[in-house]
Amino acid sequence: MITCLFSGAVAGFGLYLLSLCAVKAPHRRASFFAVAELTFPRAAVFFDAAIAIKCFGVSIRREPSCMDALWAELGSAHHDPAHTPRVLRKLDSLRHTSYIALFSVAYLVVIVVVCYFFPLKGTPEPGEIHLIHFTPNFISTFPVQVFAYTCAQNLFPIFNEISSNTQRRMNIVIGTSIGSAAMIYEIIAVFGYLTFGTKVGANIIAMYPSTSLFIAVGQLAIAILVMFSYPLQVHPCRNCLDKVFHAGHVLSKQAGDPEDEEPEDEHGGSHDMSPLKHTLLTLAIVASGFTIAYFVDDLQMGARVLLLSLTGY
Repeated sequence: MITCLFSGAVAGFGLYLLSLCAVKAPHRRASFFAVAELTFPRAAVFFDAAIAIKCFGVSIRREPSCMDALWAELGSAHHDPAHTPRVLRKLDSLRHTSYIALFSVAYLVVIVVVCYFFPLKGTPEPGEIHLIHFTPNFISTFPVQVFAYTCAQNLFPIFNEISSNTQRRMNIVIGTSIGSAAMIYEIIAVFGYLTFGTKVGANIIAMYPSTSLFIAVGQLAIAILVMFSYPLQVHPCRNCLDKVFHAGHVLSKQAGDPEDEEPEDEHGGSHDMSPLKHTLLTLAIVASGFTIAYFVDDLQMGARVLLLSLTGY
């Protein structure tokens, strides 16, 4: 519980620092690339490459989660992530799906709390419950808590699109976002642990009997939640890849070719990115991510195999 709150506080402070940097960028053109141009111009492309890799990795992790939830709900369902609304250019276009995702989160909280006070028939018996239980495995959970607050890649687009992007308004946005996320994480973690004790699994929704309609709706809600959050990773990944593939033009502009300058969008990509390029980048991200998620059941094991193959062992 303490490290979860600590991770949230550090994430919030990082977002606050990014909001201060956004003010230094051109008006409503803030991006990691724009900020890097003010500090390490020739390294700007590498920043975008790192962000693209990070977003792609998170998107891969969410695709099997979505498929697992749909499998639990429907038995044998095929999910094509190309059908989710990720070809839109602005985050504001995803506001309606975000409302549904927030409802899904609220429903999960209700399930965890209600099933603690009123256990469903078929719920596994809880294991031991400790007030303080510290083991070496605790260290392995810390990265999970850190990544649970991952949202920095969308801070600049939000800063550019919000109607009043004053520092006070941004502080409210950051505080409410991180604060509400921390509160939800704590509620689910505490009540989930009190319900199952040491027997609690990594996927809390899978611990409850799926024969209940109350739980089945929750499983579907989680699938919808993951599905609608997927475009939030593809959006910055696509724009960063556009900047990486446009590296030659970027370097020439930095060398002093003012006639080559182009207006940039909210994440450092060019406004005149052709619809064909926009579509091809999106399809490439979705197809490659879906392929990995479809053929790799255990992403942790897959990452280890990839690491071993790269190091030659």
